[in-house]
Amino acid sequence: MINREWHLLSRPEGWPKPEDFALVESEVKQPGEGQVLVRNEYLSVDPYMRGRMSAAKSYADPYELGKVMQGGAVGEVVTSSAEGIEAGDHLLHFGGWREYATIDAKQAVKVDPKAAPLSTYLGVLGMPGLTAYAGLLRTASFKEGDSVFVSGAAGAVGSQVGQIAKLKGASRVIGSAGSDEKVKLLVEEYGFDAAFNYKSGPVSQQLREAAPDGIDVYFDNVGGDHLEAAIGSLNLGGRIAICGAISVYNATEPAPGPRNLARLIQTRGRIQGLLVGDHYDLQPQFVEEVGPWVASGALKYRETVVEGIENNLEAFLGVLRGDNIGKMIVKL
Repeated sequence: MINREWHLLSRPEGWPKPEDFALVESEVKQPGEGQVLVRNEYLSVDPYMRGRMSAAKSYADPYELGKVMQGGAVGEVVTSSAEGIEAGDHLLHFGGWREYATIDAKQAVKVDPKAAPLSTYLGVLGMPGLTAYAGLLRTASFKEGDSVFVSGAAGAVGSQVGQIAKLKGASRVIGSAGSDEKVKLLVEEYGFDAAFNYKSGPVSQQLREAAPDGIDVYFDNVGGDHLEAAIGSLNLGGRIAICGAISVYNATEPAPGPRNLARLIQTRGRIQGLLVGDHYDLQPQFVEEVGPWVASGALKYRETVVEGIENNLEAFLGVLRGDNIGKMIVKL
């Protein structure tokens, strides 16, 4: 059996270029003791992957040059040498960016395609969903009545943050996005109270107009001018959860920091970083609470689906450009 898989050939400087990558053929490895062979059906591409293309020290090891890249994936077991897993089972695992993955069974989780579409285990019921849930409720210490601002609000994480805040009793939810189409989606489908296109004017001015009484929580997926604007609108005791900073991921020079950090003294505000890996203890609670919301339609989600392993790189670049609405998924 022949496998197609993506390798990182060189570490990108600035925006990743096609020549930094290669789609190569390899022989499918048969599973050893305790392993399974999975035929991937859906792959995830996410902003954090840009950081792993760099050799800089971070919370995750960088991708190795000349070797297959990794990412979230769901697929069907072809062959199993692991107890408790049989051919035909479906698994969520981290052997993405390839058609077939031979993985240790302990590093995979069974999922039920009858309970929810397989793709949702990479999005609304997967890592992005848990990121939104844990980041809002634990990192940002959300409480009923809070006014919440979310940047990158039409993405997989941001759209869920805003909806969970509404379902949990937020007094007002504001989102920013990069197109008028996405702004309309936030208000008309996701139920945000207000939204704005950050390309249409200064973020600080648009945020003040959308939240004249200030904000209690800011969920940051963007960084840059959004973070500075949020600090400027923060109420007394406000909390900021830093999930991502997609505006600077491809920067070749250090980005300037917020110029108004002194406001945190006035507001006694708090900024805290968020990494979903620290919050997997919330997974059962997350599934128990969010699953029924998804099933009933109370929490809506979108997916942008790109077909074919050959388009995996373009799908990833699309995430960095903001092409996606909701979770970007590659269907094999």
